Amino acid sequence: MSLSRPLPKPPVHAIDARDAQSGHRKRKWHSFRGTKREAQTECSRLITEMARGTYLEPSNTTVAAFLDHWLSHKRTQISPRTFECYGEVVRNIAPAIGNATLPKLQPAIIAQMYATVLKRLSPRSVHMMHRLLSQALKQAVKWQLLASNPCDGVAPPRVERKQMRVLDADGTAALIEAARLRAMFAPILLGVMCGLRRGETAALKWRDVDFDTVRLRIVASAEQTKQGVRLKPPKSGRSRVVAMPALVVEELRRHRLKQAEELLSLGVRQSDDSYVCLQPNYEPWAPRNLSSAFIKFIKSANLPRVRLHDLRHSHATHLLAANVHPKIVQERLGHANIATTMDLYTHVMPGMQDEAASRVDAALRIALGKHRR
Repeated sequence: MSLSRPLPKPPVHAIDARDAQSGHRKRKWHSFRGTKREAQTECSRLITEMARGTYLEPSNTTVAAFLDHWLSHKRTQISPRTFECYGEVVRNIAPAIGNATLPKLQPAIIAQMYATVLKRLSPRSVHMMHRLLSQALKQAVKWQLLASNPCDGVAPPRVERKQMRVLDADGTAALIEAARLRAMFAPILLGVMCGLRRGETAALKWRDVDFDTVRLRIVASAEQTKQGVRLKPPKSGRSRVVAMPALVVEELRRHRLKQAEELLSLGVRQSDDSYVCLQPNYEPWAPRNLSSAFIKFIKSANLPRVRLHDLRHSHATHLLAANVHPKIVQERLGHANIATTMDLYTHVMPGMQDEAASRVDAALRIALGKHRR
């Protein structure tokens, strides 16, 4: 009878560092699996955290304390608005499981939390909670605070995709005409005919509008946080160029001239650094104000209820229905990859499939006819 050998235990190392609060030296014992270089890197990280007072004791750390620590770690890696959103999600998690110690957090506890919060939150909100908690606990595994991620054993609630509302050509024309003499005119035109996002519309300046090449340069997006509005790179992280339809070129030329006259009457000279879209008080639009103003406009004009973002969906749908290649649609919308475009607009694909089948059928019938003759 052969006896299996016990697995070797990971080496245990002692780390001495001075406590940032008390000033006393503390010794911590840590085990680590990996190469010597990886152990040295991990040792340096632990010493730095102990010196800064941000060290977390694996066995005593609560979920709430860990999430606060993780948020501080993420702060420099994400935008201020995303950081605010993460904080809001963490505030929903903390009351439910925040007092539990990290090593004792089990899948059953997380599943029970989801069942409880679903009584007051939507499945979409709980799904977002799951994604963030899973991401945070994945980092806990990397930091060797956990052996495995308990979220891996929990299925988040199913989220039904919201049905997007799309304007047809007549609905689009009615929307544009109803907005012609209002401050919403330029934002609507850019959304429904160029596919710009709300933040991109609010950030667009006249220097980004090239009437000679009939192109828009999308180089920034307005992001609204509790501290105010700031400009950041577009959502994909890359700038892009969008060709303007002739109608947009004509309307923007008129819009620029009208805006210049109105600003001059206030003693302000329009420049390339002026924003294309301005509020009635001639201040730049904050993204949330732009959305709320659009909703008010839709109600006052008695038009079909759509969101400002649905204008972008309408633009994409019109392009795909006109058999524009999805790669071109992706580039105009600024999606990071074509899979995103195809996934969002699958509702247009059946019509494109029928058209493709008809074209193949017609081409082969002609070729077969020649061979038979």
